[in-house]
Amino acid sequence: GKKVILDAMPPYRGGGEMIKEVTFEKTIYNDLPYKFEAGTPNIADVVAAQTAIEYVENLGKKAIADYEHELLGYATEALQSIGGLRIVGTAKEKVSVISFVLEGIHPQDIGVILDQQGIAVRTGHHCTQPLMKRLGIVGTSRASFAVYNTKEEIDKLVIGLERVKKMLN
Repeated sequence: GKKVILDAMPPYRGGGEMIKEVTFEKTIYNDLPYKFEAGTPNIADVVAAQTAIEYVENLGKKAIADYEHELLGYATEALQSIGGLRIVGTAKEKVSVISFVLEGIHPQDIGVILDQQGIAVRTGHHCTQPLMKRLGIVGTSRASFAVYNTKEEIDKLVIGLERVKKMLN
């Protein structure tokens, strides 16, 4: 923004650093850019980012990728055992994400029922409405697997999906 316009604008948020001086008579806002930087800087996330980087470096990127690939294979096989479930997206080389549809069941219903069982999936069109239209579906349910997931959690997903089928078919 142009300095003359920013100087004339009032702050849009209140908090530390955006005030230069406060008296009973008036408030003087700080100089730019501090005038628009209300509150305490996000220090906690910076510290957390450092810890996350150290965690990944200690495990090793290759070990993480190998484990996530192992989970993807396990989950793919497990989900294919569910009657009426179709995996959407079967590229040979892919990240540890599986999108799927359950015949006759809306993805939103799948997500709600799994959520009630403590199982988190994403549902919807995932910002790919043209693809969903091309595939002739309203959306998918999507399970993602990462280094902190386990095969036991995948087994719980399968059990959860079987419950979804029993409830809605």
